[in-house]
Amino acid sequence: MNKKAIVLGGSRGIGKAISDHLRELGCVVESLSSKQVDTSKKEDIEKFLETHKDTDILVLNTGGPPAKDFFKITEEEWQKYYFQLFYSFVKILQEMKIKNGGYVFLISSYNVKEPDPNLILSNCFRLAFISVFKSLSKIMGKNSVNFINIAPGPIDTDRLNRLCSDKESLEKKIPMKYIASASEIGIFVKSIVENNIKYLNGVTVNFDGGMGNYVL
Repeated sequence: MNKKAIVLGGSRGIGKAISDHLRELGCVVESLSSKQVDTSKKEDIEKFLETHKDTDILVLNTGGPPAKDFFKITEEEWQKYYFQLFYSFVKILQEMKIKNGGYVFLISSYNVKEPDPNLILSNCFRLAFISVFKSLSKIMGKNSVNFINIAPGPIDTDRLNRLCSDKESLEKKIPMKYIASASEIGIFVKSIVENNIKYLNGVTVNFDGGMGNYVL
């Protein structure tokens, strides 16, 4: 498989797992760390778009804001995470060509369906971008470009370690009784691309071990 893939936030965690599994398919993968492309910085996005004009597979992935009391969120933080989680991804999709038959994967959070009041900065901007993402799935579907939003729950990453101090207690709350590795998401993305699954478009796939209480 000679497809080009660009993975933002691809140096560790979920991004690295996706990059590794796409390489197993023979994809030419460019994994960009947050140091190489910081989506909270306008100049980084402009520089990135100067040299990245098209791709077959695009993975939109970035770190999340810290947990914070709503009344203590500063104006600077609202502006930073608006750019990091919303505007930068919009700008990339406006200017980068996704080739016919390609894929766009978004790594968001299962909290967009069941918001955690401690993660307001994350949830509000992710949810806003998902609405754009959903609309583009319809617009670009005519070119057989698939948009799949992956909404991870507890995944064994650095971010989980920052947010959760007692992973053993967390595991007991998960119906599947374990915290998944990032590799499970990598395998999922690989299987979608490898099997050319195209009818799954504009959906949110919850990777939460059954934790969510929502029906849809």
